[in-house]
Amino acid sequence: MSGGDSKTRAVPSSPPEAWEPLLRFARLAGLPLERFLRIEAASGILLLVAAAVALAWANSPWAETYVHLWHTPLGIRVGGFTFERSLAWVVNDGLMVIFFFVVGMEIRREIHHGELSEWKRAALPAAAALGGMLAPAALYLVIAGAPATRSGWGVPMATDIAFAVGILTLLGKRVPAALRVLLLAVAVIDDLGAIVVIALFYSSGLALSGLLVAALGLAGVFAMQRLGVRTKLAYVAPTIVTWAGIYAAGVHPTIAGVIVGLITPVRAWLGPDGFTAGVRHELEQLANVTPGALSSHAFAEALRRVDVARREAMSPAESLIEALHPWVAFGIMPVFALANAGVTVSSGALDATSWSVVAAVAVGLIVGKPIGILFVSWLTLRLRIGTLPAGMTLRHLVLLGVVAGVGFTMALFIAQLAFTESNLLAAAKIGVLAASGGAAVLGLVLGRLLLAPVEAAQAAQTADEAESSTEA
Repeated sequence: MSGGDSKTRAVPSSPPEAWEPLLRFARLAGLPLERFLRIEAASGILLLVAAAVALAWANSPWAETYVHLWHTPLGIRVGGFTFERSLAWVVNDGLMVIFFFVVGMEIRREIHHGELSEWKRAALPAAAALGGMLAPAALYLVIAGAPATRSGWGVPMATDIAFAVGILTLLGKRVPAALRVLLLAVAVIDDLGAIVVIALFYSSGLALSGLLVAALGLAGVFAMQRLGVRTKLAYVAPTIVTWAGIYAAGVHPTIAGVIVGLITPVRAWLGPDGFTAGVRHELEQLANVTPGALSSHAFAEALRRVDVARREAMSPAESLIEALHPWVAFGIMPVFALANAGVTVSSGALDATSWSVVAAVAVGLIVGKPIGILFVSWLTLRLRIGTLPAGMTLRHLVLLGVVAGVGFTMALFIAQLAFTESNLLAAAKIGVLAASGGAAVLGLVLGRLLLAPVEAAQAAQTADEAESSTEA
């Protein structure tokens, strides 16, 4: 009886060193946060809150503290070597590398086995994204094509995935799953286009020595992959070398994150079946050991093999996306918004040239995005190059175009690269914030006006089919 009891003994609900009353309170306090983080739109909500705080702070009596905070110098010193940059630089050129690393892996995943893995499935989102980039850029140049302002043409090209998906989530059952998938595919290609624009048009003169250092770092990544190195932390060192080389070469260092993300393996070693078989084998081996005869070393070896099976059940790209996405969505992106959305909103601070940038960015996002997406999508469907996903109509494409006008994170990022003059940068940020807010509100309104709940639409379609079959 005692042996059976020992095998069926319940697992304690808390660690042995924990104080149960305090642990219960911590779990109770964490429940609202856990529920919030499960909401698809949570990242967009945090971005909105961070942007609102930044705007309020930058236009408050404590505006100087906002500026001083992001200009706080940070750095390291090793012997005679000193590397010092501002806190804003750490966010924009350091933390955002992780954001672009995740974007690179998501692009690689979609190309390998996602919506972009087949030409027929990729044609429509690729065409829609291309139209959604070219039309806003063209409208910007029409409105603000003067030599002093034309460098901002890339600002209205970008779509913010978190906000766009959040808007569709708030529309609930009115949005079919196919529209969410199409939006994600368009946003992924849009991000790829923005990355190409940053690399080609918003980087300074190239330094060959830096490119050689970056090539050395990438060679290290490839060599470790060929040697079968699977520990993810081991790749941090060559990735830092790649980042340093890209930065020294004059290319924006976030491109290093994209490149490493694109070459991260997307195929699992063991997969779900291999994981199940491996863990089952280890459990069977442990079950056959006489109680009390298992040494701590043998148990540790069994746990190590189980941990390897767990690690290799997913591809490196998939597991890294899962691990990093919460940190990016709920940490890096809100911090970036807090650091970059703080614009002093004062009509007297902007001249006519600056206001042309505000108008060009806003019109590019709110008008250019839907026009470009709708026109090129219609042309693609007309030429039978691509197909519209089942259950979607022209109304869904209209909503897609409007929601894609929410630029925010990537648009603010490109604005930082496009303008060095403070007035023009502030104007670009105002245009992005105003357009993103306007596109979000317009998307919610149009979604409720144009789309019926999916269940109601399916019921109506079923009734129509039944009526037509009866008449026949």
